[in-house]
Amino acid sequence: MTSTFSFSLAATDGRARTGSISTPRGEIRTPAFMPVGTAATVKAMMPESVRATGADILLGNTYHLMLRPGAERVARLGGLHRFMNWDRPILTDSGGFQVMSLAGLRKLTEQGVTFKSHIDGSKHHLTPERSMEIQKLLGSDIVMCFDECPALPAEEKVVATSMRMSMRWAARSREAFGDRPGHALFGIQQGGVTQELRGESAEALKAIGFDGYAVGGLAVGEGQDAMFGVLDYAPGMLPEDKPRYLMGVGKPDDIVGAVARGIDMMDCVLPSRSGRTGQVFTRRGVVNIKNARHQDDPRPLDEACSCPACRNYSRAYLHHVFRSQEIISSMLLTWHNLHYFQEIMEGMRRAIAESAFDAWQAEFHATRAQGDIELL
Repeated sequence: MTSTFSFSLAATDGRARTGSISTPRGEIRTPAFMPVGTAATVKAMMPESVRATGADILLGNTYHLMLRPGAERVARLGGLHRFMNWDRPILTDSGGFQVMSLAGLRKLTEQGVTFKSHIDGSKHHLTPERSMEIQKLLGSDIVMCFDECPALPAEEKVVATSMRMSMRWAARSREAFGDRPGHALFGIQQGGVTQELRGESAEALKAIGFDGYAVGGLAVGEGQDAMFGVLDYAPGMLPEDKPRYLMGVGKPDDIVGAVARGIDMMDCVLPSRSGRTGQVFTRRGVVNIKNARHQDDPRPLDEACSCPACRNYSRAYLHHVFRSQEIISSMLLTWHNLHYFQEIMEGMRRAIAESAFDAWQAEFHATRAQGDIELL
């Protein structure tokens, strides 16, 4: 097993790429979807179950873990991998996005952000240096630099001011991260939906130098068309020989469209959150298992799916346990959604390697467009 962090491209098809990220804790096949384990757990899933879906890497949340149970406590207990019983790579976000969403509970300065905990109202100060310290205590394999992410739509002047401060914070994050063999630091491109600002941000990040680069500040209210408009040029502004990570995305259509535009990594709470609320993703579209039409249906959620929910249970049963608020409902529906998302990633990796991505993508969209009124 490697002792360093590296990225290699195996094949490209148009702008779509497949390859692998090597880390001391294992290989990450790209394009990769990272399930979100906000509080050191993917909700309703055991770690071995998450791995069984095909996930190579999880995402942890710096903001939530610093507040509870606390980064120092996690470090004393052997680090995040041991704490949550996940021995493969973990990426942690910087905490910036969550802090920025606190609105009236935070105060922003050049130094960093002072905010009150949403849990107990306690006061905290998060800076690029403290974010790096927390992520080091957690033992993250991939660390994200500290940034600000304004909600869209926003005035271009506001976006520009925010982006430039994020670039200064990126430089401070790089310095505070130091030299940590086997661990990686990713920079985060900002700039909203303005191409010139995205270009300025990319040049600033490349001048600092990072192990990977994220496209940040999207999926924050701008809509899919605007997001794809940015992805038509933003990934190409970033180094070709480094992984490109689109943060906080998304729905199956978003994921496929992002990979088609050169993205290598994604994360989103959607498959697990939707599973807990009875929304299920299938090849033919979204199934709302709470609907009464499923109560006498003996069929699986998706006849082509091999996950435990589809292999062993009927729609009628899944409808029953959801309506009865049984815990097994969240477990099975989350497992199915995560399995389906990983199935999409595996299909894209294979298609890109075989120079058949356009055909795969066309079939993906055609199947979803056909739908099935009885299924939905």
